[in-house]
Amino acid sequence: MNIHAIKAIYRFEMARTGRTLFQSIVSPVISTSLYFVVFGAAIGSRISEVDGISYGAFIVPGLIMLSLLTQSVSNASFGIYFPRFTGTIYEVLSAPVSYLEIVIAYVGAAATKAIIVGLIILATAALFVPLEIQHPGWMLLFLMLTAVTFALFGFIIGIWADNFEKLQFVPMLIITPLAFLGGSFYSISMLPPFWQKVTLFNPVVYLISGFRWSFYGQADVDVGVSLAMTLLFLGLCLAVIWWIFRTGYRLKS
Repeated sequence: MNIHAIKAIYRFEMARTGRTLFQSIVSPVISTSLYFVVFGAAIGSRISEVDGISYGAFIVPGLIMLSLLTQSVSNASFGIYFPRFTGTIYEVLSAPVSYLEIVIAYVGAAATKAIIVGLIILATAALFVPLEIQHPGWMLLFLMLTAVTFALFGFIIGIWADNFEKLQFVPMLIITPLAFLGGSFYSISMLPPFWQKVTLFNPVVYLISGFRWSFYGQADVDVGVSLAMTLLFLGLCLAVIWWIFRTGYRLKS
């Protein structure tokens, strides 16, 4: 394992965050805080509690997960797409660095950025509502697994995309709607029985449900199922990335 190569790519990606601090950190935190204020004030005034939890506190895990998903995908997709766009990816591929080390560096940097944003949003939310984290270890596990999984997914998108429009297509038109419909702002038990069953086909439901369970000990889906679905999606992303490097899809042409 070439640790020096991993560190070099990782530090380069993290340094880019410092140069674009407002876009990378400040902007998503402000946007999520506005979600919290608007939804917490507008809907919270009509819904006092959900499953015995104040509405303002109930939506915090969903908001963190919404930001975590979008930031993981966006950071990872841009991180690998830009070297492809400029042609510097060929220098990385020709260097004595294995494909595994490349993935670890790029995905690790993207996941780190997303986790930082998620923790900042968590601290910001604590200023508005009293938070309770019943299972902090599980909370960190879901936080890291989700960030890594969707950073891998973003890595795949960054290789697949051949222009900036495609780079933004999946996060804006797929990930964000799935997060909104995955129980970020409500419990799926509030839906009619038919739509409860339909919602279970949304993979984001399991992520948000497991993450919310780590806070309040209540979930729409069993926490074991949530963890299993997260690991399944992680395995699928790893399999696709293995195929990409094995075939050189959009990397060697």
